[in-house]
Order: sequence, then C-alpha cells, then structure tokens
Amino acid sequence: MLTDDGKHLYVSWDEYHMLIERLALKVAHSGWAFDQILCLARGGMRPGDVLSRVFDKPLAIMSTSSYRAEAGTIQGRLDIAKYITLPKGELAGRVLLVDDLADSGVTLQAVVERLRGMPSISELRSAVIWVKGASSYTPDYYVERLPTSPWIHQPFEDYDNMGPDRLAQKFIV
Repeated sequence: MLTDDGKHLYVSWDEYHMLIERLALKVAHSGWAFDQILCLARGGMRPGDVLSRVFDKPLAIMSTSSYRAEAGTIQGRLDIAKYITLPKGELAGRVLLVDDLADSGVTLQAVVERLRGMPSISELRSAVIWVKGASSYTPDYYVERLPTSPWIHQPFEDYDNMGPDRLAQKFIV
C-alpha cells in the first residue's frame, strides 16, 4: 500500500509473493530462454529462489551491499563480492540477473558491467520487482515502476531488528 504522500510503500507477504510470480510470468512471456539465474544477496534471494524453482534453473548468488547507515536507509559505499557462489561449474551462457529493486540503479549497473566483462556469459538480462523513478538503470524485466521513488517496506524487514529474544516472545503463550 502506497501512502498518501507517496514516500512509503508497505508490502505484505501475500503482495510480495504475488509480485514475484508476476515477475516470473513477465520473463516467461518474453520467450527468452536462459541457462542460469544469478541473484543479488540479500534482496534478490527470495525472488531468485522462486524464479529458480519456476524455471527449474540453477541459482547462483552474488553478495552486494550498499545500505549501512540509519537502519539501512542511507546508501553508502557499494561492495560487490569477488566470488559468485553456484552449485557447480561457472556462471556461463545466458544469465538472468535478479534483484528485488532498482533503487538508485548504481548496484545493478555496476554488477551488469562486471558481468558483461566475463567472457563465459553470452547474454545477460536483468529482472526486478520494482524500478524507482530515481533509478539510473532500467532492468529488462520489472513489475512496477514507482515514479515517486518511495521507501519500500518489505515484509521480511520485520526480522532486521528482532533478535532471538523478541522472536521467542512470539511463541510464548
């Protein structure tokens, strides 16, 4: 649900899963056949996992991080992992890069540039749930464009500051 001021978007688990399914259908309807999925951790892990299952393709993971200050709301220095984790072999062929959103576009653009420099990748396309209006990068596939660039409150963020003690309280009767 987008707030009246357009500055915050609150997403429930049901909405989140439906958006991932819509993303899978957009990729499927494009007719593009790919060999592997590379998701960006952490935000792209859930969408990447679902797409990997739907398309029955191997899932590789690359860690990136740029949100560090103010409970993850202020973008800092971009860190991209040196290595990509995948079940076997190397990242190669036609690769679908998956993340949750194109926020500023900086992370996706940097990863795309790095991957395009890998001779083993013959074709690369990208897929996200949301593209913010402020993004300098537009992925090949996306579900929603958000012109006001709201802060997206995703359902899993409830765990960010929970800790084991608060989690345990959920099960005390």
